[in-house]
Amino acid sequence: MNRERHFCLDDSPHFHMIELDAIDSTNNFLKKYRPLRPCRITMATAEFQTSGRGADTNTWESERGANLLFSLLTFPQRTEASKVFSLSETLALSVHRALSDFSSGFSIKWPNDIYYADYKVAGLLIENDIAGKNIYRSIMGVGINVNQKSFLSDAPNPMSLSQILGEDVERRFVLESVMEHFSQYYRMLEQGEYARIHAHYLQSLYRWKESHLFEDENGAFKASITDVEPDGHLNLCDENGQTRRYAFKEVKYII
Repeated sequence: MNRERHFCLDDSPHFHMIELDAIDSTNNFLKKYRPLRPCRITMATAEFQTSGRGADTNTWESERGANLLFSLLTFPQRTEASKVFSLSETLALSVHRALSDFSSGFSIKWPNDIYYADYKVAGLLIENDIAGKNIYRSIMGVGINVNQKSFLSDAPNPMSLSQILGEDVERRFVLESVMEHFSQYYRMLEQGEYARIHAHYLQSLYRWKESHLFEDENGAFKASITDVEPDGHLNLCDENGQTRRYAFKEVKYII
């Protein structure tokens, strides 16, 4: 990784960083936060979250001071509500590319977890406010396992970057890399380059076009991912050649 060029985490007219010690959730903090001046991107980081959340009702385990816990507040008002999944793709790609700066083997597990082989290294939680036809505000939470060595929760497959590399990693380098990539992808989003973002997302997908076991309400079946629609629905093609379409939580991978 070239660390000579990186995103500057110092405050600027376009970026503001708030460093917290312990907080219930950085997403919750930014929901209540009222900036004194307009800012393109506001980041809140925490050393520890007492109520860290994942998608739906899931929780996020993180040892104090070992990992990256942060949220981004943005106002992508030129992004139509119908393109909301592009925001998820933008953030997932940013984290995926940042971790790939340290090692190969990372992928995006639909819709937005970051995997190394069959292990989860990062999770995202995105909450959007809609005004009319556009997205008014987006709060995007990120949890990245950086230096944690053991996991005590019943999460089935966590792994950290340090476990992959065999050494501890300076967390700030990872954060700078995420923001370097996010600034690039967010600019693409603002410019309406949804198709380009989506193409990058598909190329980075976990088990893309490979035949694997999945499970829905009717049981297990074998299929391959053929597409992710612009609204985030997953398309699978099963062994009978039938297309199956799923929203988030309607189908799960069997790993």
